[in-house]
Amino acid sequence: MFNMRFNVLTGAFFAVTAHALSCSTSWHINQCSEFAASFQTKHTKATILNSSYIPEYTFNASDILNSIPACRIFGTVPYAGNNSVIFELWLPAAAKYNGRFLVVGNGGMAGTIATGDVVRNVNKGYAVAGGDAGHLASENNGGNGAPGVYLPYLHNQDQVDAWIHDSISYFTPSARDITATFYGKPPKHSYYEGCSTGGAQGFALAQFHPNLFDGIVAGCPGNWYSHLALSFLWNAQKTQGSNFLPQSALDLITQTVLSQCDTIDGVSDGVLENPLLCDFDVSSLECKSSNTNSSTCLTPAQVSTAQAIYKGPLDSRLKEPLYPGFSVGSETQWMLQEGNLAQAFSIPILQNMVFNNLSYDPSNFNWGTDVDTLDEKVGTLIDEVSPDLSALKAAGAKMIVFQGWTDPFNAATWPIQHLNDIEGFFGGDVSDWFRLFMIPGGGHCGSASNYPQVPSTWHALEALVRWVEKGQAPAEILGSDPSDPKLKTKTSKLCPWPQTAKFRGGDPDDWNSFECEK
Repeated sequence: MFNMRFNVLTGAFFAVTAHALSCSTSWHINQCSEFAASFQTKHTKATILNSSYIPEYTFNASDILNSIPACRIFGTVPYAGNNSVIFELWLPAAAKYNGRFLVVGNGGMAGTIATGDVVRNVNKGYAVAGGDAGHLASENNGGNGAPGVYLPYLHNQDQVDAWIHDSISYFTPSARDITATFYGKPPKHSYYEGCSTGGAQGFALAQFHPNLFDGIVAGCPGNWYSHLALSFLWNAQKTQGSNFLPQSALDLITQTVLSQCDTIDGVSDGVLENPLLCDFDVSSLECKSSNTNSSTCLTPAQVSTAQAIYKGPLDSRLKEPLYPGFSVGSETQWMLQEGNLAQAFSIPILQNMVFNNLSYDPSNFNWGTDVDTLDEKVGTLIDEVSPDLSALKAAGAKMIVFQGWTDPFNAATWPIQHLNDIEGFFGGDVSDWFRLFMIPGGGHCGSASNYPQVPSTWHALEALVRWVEKGQAPAEILGSDPSDPKLKTKTSKLCPWPQTAKFRGGDPDDWNSFECEK
């Protein structure tokens, strides 16, 4: 499919000629192939590869059916080093199109297009584009890192640069140009939405490409990606052997935390509204000398492990933090931290990028000098942590960041720390253009598996649109759709940090029963 190139055929020529008589008229979606064959992009490096008309309810992506018929187009844009970004663009029927252009980001090591996110937003009426981040998962172990596995893109600096920093900027102008041509007029506004690696890509847009979008949503951002990988390695090393925390121990800690601090926000709902207000000491769970049953208490080694995860990785030279630790109440989600994430991200990055040695033993990692090497060889290529977002502010763009408090990947206080850095750079409040929303019981880009009662759809994009187009700064964001089917009508109120939601009486499953307060 991706090797196809469209030439202007005779039938398409007559359709194009007729359509050209009224260039401000939108194409019909059942003319998708004719449109693709005729299109000449102003951004001449882009090439359309394939196109198809997608009738409504005929395409399933990640269990999401398209409820709107659309024209689906694949294209490619070359970039340095004889590389290219493959993108797809969905153009909904003109009658359903809301006049807005949206780009969605990637997850993990990328190499594929987030088609599920594309379709989900097409169903809202957006023209939506997504790319593969400039490399192919099929050439990189299916997009999955693993110890001892060669990942070609991590050895190609141009592809590493594209992965997080630049790939969105490579295809967005062409995809937006195609959108404008298809509908006969440019989109009235352009937005970006991404989570995880996509959240890091959102910060890359803010830092390196600030004029590309009117608004950016960056969820659960891994924008200090190199040190996020360090936190995976730290936690894996701290949980080996007798220091391992089985799920029963993790559940015990969280249950004890909740029993102590759940009602701080005024309602008993099995969730911490603000874990930073919970004064919990995990050593209180240490077993007595005659009791080592991890379902009721923790061994001294396990207490030490939990304390190390709360603290986060430290530089061995000055004992300075290298990345934030995890918050109380998140323990029940820690299992991935006990080795799986290090094997999927940290070790592949060390073996492929830092030491260029697939036999490198990560247990030999020096938490001093090797951190410096990582920063030099990796951080400069994949991190987006500058607090200087002056160009984004000057462009008049708006940015919403969200982060789940029980994210099993990312330490939840990292976005708070980065917000503090940004406010420090600007000398104070930045809420007229940048806002962070913390999600009690929220997981990584959605529900946390052990918090099914928490609404897991966070309507940040809708809030961003109102902010950009109507000047309505988001004083709250709606949370909906818990994974627990018994609570499918439950809603929650997400507040701009440092505000949190306080219960004011009424139905605790209705977001209107809460108010955002400091």
